[in-house]
Amino acid sequence: MNILISLFLTFWQIGLFSIGGGYAIIPLIQNQVVYEKHWVSEQVFTDIITISQMTPGPLAVNTSTFVGIQIAGISGALAATIGCVISGIVIALILYRFFQKHRESTYVFEVLNGLKAASLGLIVSAAATILLLTFFGSSSLSSLSLSAMDWAAAVVFAVSFFVLRKWKLNPILLMVLTGIVGAFLY
Repeated sequence: MNILISLFLTFWQIGLFSIGGGYAIIPLIQNQVVYEKHWVSEQVFTDIITISQMTPGPLAVNTSTFVGIQIAGISGALAATIGCVISGIVIALILYRFFQKHRESTYVFEVLNGLKAASLGLIVSAAATILLLTFFGSSSLSSLSLSAMDWAAAVVFAVSFFVLRKWKLNPILLMVLTGIVGAFLY
């Protein structure tokens, strides 16, 4: 199958099931592009997520764009981005009509509460994946051992978290500072 069609269909599917958006979608994207399609390695995927978080725009859209660029250049970025976005647009239009029609329904309200809980679980899963990749270089739980841990990353994380919570330092400034520290450490 043509790589552009494959990128479009893969990210169309990701966009179709991206309930919760943002961090909740990271495990689904990772599963598709790292483990199933083998388009990028775990380390490249981690780099893509990092860049996607630092650039303006939705995380899933940025990630699809950067994966598309890695795989097939500008045309790959367009195919992946359009695939990711188009299903969300169609779903949003359908849901808008549905909620306008059923805005007083108790059942609809309870379904939305269930979706909130599922989204929280997906966000926690994404956070765990990012932490495992950062501290152990793999998202596999079998790689957890103190000897495999990147202690420098753990210290930078702990200090950054403390500084952010204690002194409410601007997150962008904190990212720049930790980037400088990372350049010296790695």
